[in-house]
Amino acid sequence: MPTKSLDSEKLAKIHTRREKELRRWEREKAKPKKNTYIWYLVFIITLIYATDEIASQIGTLMKTEIANDLFSRFGESSVSMLDLLTVVGLPFQVIGLFYRPLADRFGRKTFLVINTIGMSLALLVIFISDSVFMYFIGACLVQFFIPHDMHVVYIMESSPSKHRTRFYSVIKFVANMSVMLIPLLRDALMENASQWRNVYFIPAVIGLATSFIALFFARETDAFIDTRIRRLKMSDEELAREKKMKSASNAQGGLLTALKFAMKHKQLRWLYIVAAFLNIGFIASVSYQVIMSYGYAESVYGAFTDDIMDKVSLGPVTTALILFPLGSALAQVIMGFISDGKGRKAAAITTAANCLVSFVAFWLGAKYNWNPYLVGFLCGAFVGSYYSVNDVIIIMVSESSPTNLRSSAMSAEFIVAAVGYGISYVANFIVGTFLGNSFIGTLAISLLVPGYIIGLFLLFTKTHETKGINMDTVTGTEWD
Repeated sequence: MPTKSLDSEKLAKIHTRREKELRRWEREKAKPKKNTYIWYLVFIITLIYATDEIASQIGTLMKTEIANDLFSRFGESSVSMLDLLTVVGLPFQVIGLFYRPLADRFGRKTFLVINTIGMSLALLVIFISDSVFMYFIGACLVQFFIPHDMHVVYIMESSPSKHRTRFYSVIKFVANMSVMLIPLLRDALMENASQWRNVYFIPAVIGLATSFIALFFARETDAFIDTRIRRLKMSDEELAREKKMKSASNAQGGLLTALKFAMKHKQLRWLYIVAAFLNIGFIASVSYQVIMSYGYAESVYGAFTDDIMDKVSLGPVTTALILFPLGSALAQVIMGFISDGKGRKAAAITTAANCLVSFVAFWLGAKYNWNPYLVGFLCGAFVGSYYSVNDVIIIMVSESSPTNLRSSAMSAEFIVAAVGYGISYVANFIVGTFLGNSFIGTLAISLLVPGYIIGLFLLFTKTHETKGINMDTVTGTEWD
């Protein structure tokens, strides 16, 4: 009898918590939403996306300076040592993969704000760092918060379906243009390459301000609220049947649950595999500043000594990076209009072709001392196209996943894609250590081309178009 009484008491507490949460979400759902709310949301998400892009790109745009400052005793292998430090910090990304799916249980807004605050604090830690250890802590925090992309989930769930990627691309265009702040700060705050930390302060402050704007003005997405209300209204018998069935399509989030679900269903399984092949050339997307620096050092000065690298850093590289955001933004906004107009697969092949052509032109431009503005624009076009191809895949993943698993499925994609990242990092470390940083451009093109060819072939032959899918009703099993 005491046991039954205890069970009844526990069940009553569960019912009370569920009723309380249900009333909270119903009140949120009932709040009037002005017709102009979508534009408020676009503004807020654009600010957050800008913070994310700056936090994502700033370390890469300063890579040569950071490497030479922290690992000067390693000479031309300094970038390889910085990359090794990055690999050592990868477990923080893995931990983050288990953190992101919590948004499928507790809501998008909470983690939208937490992620923005986390990215901003990470930039502040790097700004005040006075040792390799402090820099490592800041870099690990960046790696933890950057991959979650909760702003992308917001865009996918809040935009009109027929204009979904147009909204996404326009927001990302503005966010990419904000990266222009980095070369402007380089020019204003760096008298020599060792002052690279100064560039981190202002983006950190902007990010903190943005997170508070999101806290007070953003609302939870309707897609999440509707899904959560449906689940909270289920009876104990319905919940018990669901638990007994152990159906991932009915589960409320979870990284391993999403991964198992994806592996059982054709569409998501092949999208994950495609992501792995597309990211074999990942090192090109995080070493472009190194490729540019060493290309100009060779073509202008014919040597890679510290004083020459300092001249290159404050000269043609800083000049080139001014037009980097424009090239990147234009490449990414094009993807959105092609994606909504012609479909996701058409967008993937177009942006992939642009990626390869832009990379080769950028590489040759730095190697043969082309105008820095042109080289910077081409570099941006390459990087923007590279991330746009990946964006197409993550959009297709989100459109192929049920709402209750969407954030988890987008997170789980990184587990399979990590195979490509791993190949890229290992190859880069070997080449950088034994041949030197000046060979990284050759390595990048050697990995990028075959990875793209295989990945796009699988995308076109093994997956289905997701343009126009209903994000509220998709189950992920439609293509089995």
